Amino acid sequence: MVQKAATCWVEILFAISAVTSLTVEITQQCQLTLVGFCRPGKATIFSYPERLTE
Repeated sequence: MVQKAATCWVEILFAISAVTSLTVEITQQCQLTLVGFCRPGKATIFSYPERLTE
């Protein structure tokens, strides 16, 4: 999923569940913002948080 998003120039990827450490490494290499554990009002940002604003 991360590789597909990166090849399509997607900048932010949201995941409902947990992410793996390999996924975090790949998103950092591709300069892709990764957000996991997305629930209403709550989420965890794993890479490039500066792309998101409050």
